[in-house]
Amino acid sequence: MLLLRVSGESTGDHYDVKAAAHGGTGSGVTHGALLVAFAEAVLGTDDDALGEARARVLSELGPAALVDAAAIVATFQQMDRIADATGIALDAMVDIASQDVQTELGLASFASAQNTTSSPIGRLVGRVLAPIRTPMMRLASRFLR
Repeated sequence: MLLLRVSGESTGDHYDVKAAAHGGTGSGVTHGALLVAFAEAVLGTDDDALGEARARVLSELGPAALVDAAAIVATFQQMDRIADATGIALDAMVDIASQDVQTELGLASFASAQNTTSSPIGRLVGRVLAPIRTPMMRLASRFLR
């Protein structure tokens, strides 16, 4: 979420990261509503809804996009399950850098949030650094190319 927002800010695009966590809102991502519906169908239990979502992605975006979308959903699901199963907490730097996104999305309300215990100082530092996060990430990306 944090990287999507920063990449949008660096290109002048606006992406609403709330769509990823709460659906139903326009994300600003091309074909975002279709991709969110596909991801929700993949993670759901309704085989008919999955078939319909799969068919829509295939017809509107093509076979390569269907494979890419399925791979992305599967990869995120895999990483999330591994982190939850092993109790891996979000590391402190990512936690601090993503405080504004966590708050905006209401991530503390998800069950897996118990694996990430932000310190009060970390939350404060995250809020203080939020205004300079994007310029810092742009600068870092120039040096990491």
